[in-house]
Amino acid sequence: MLDFARMLARGGPVMVPLLACSLISLCVIIERLVVFQRALGDTASLMEGIRRRYLHGDAASALALCERSPGPVAAVLASGLREANVGGEGRVAQAMEEQAMAELPDLNRRLAVLDTIVTIAPLLGLLGTVWGMINSFHVLARTGVSRPTGITAGIAEALIATATGLVIAIVSLIAYNYFTDRVKQVTSEIEMRSTQFLNFLARSTEEKQVAPQTARA
Repeated sequence: MLDFARMLARGGPVMVPLLACSLISLCVIIERLVVFQRALGDTASLMEGIRRRYLHGDAASALALCERSPGPVAAVLASGLREANVGGEGRVAQAMEEQAMAELPDLNRRLAVLDTIVTIAPLLGLLGTVWGMINSFHVLARTGVSRPTGITAGIAEALIATATGLVIAIVSLIAYNYFTDRVKQVTSEIEMRSTQFLNFLARSTEEKQVAPQTARA
């Protein structure tokens, strides 16, 4: 571990911003993992709990279940339940759509940071390459070939900076693509559960309207 740290230290001054990029990227990755772990919970069980409570006429309990559950799907369904108590189906759909639009920015938050690091880390590595080569030629101009270790030190500095920048960019790119795919999954889950909820409300309303007519007949 100590040898690895010494090797990185030989990468020159450009290693400082590269280290900052790596720490920022790591923090964003950990934070986003926690967010998406909460975002994609067991929405099937949540939906079944809402349906069961609503069929028994306990809309307040269904709403409480949504409010206790983490994630954007629960928040969207909760907004629909609140509106279902006072408005029609159209207002329910509008309320859920508005809540979904409010939830999406949180899912995409800080992904632009990863995207920026994917771009800037290789450029910093390239800057370190140029810096190391300049040092090598500077040593070569002063001492000629009598100090080969000075020349190779500059080349090593260049290669270390380049490799570090590429590693940071590769890891950040993998994380960025993974989280982008997770955003699409959560968005699809919101759309599916919202549609299921609207269909369920429509069937429930039809059953309530048919029941009195059947009783009179």
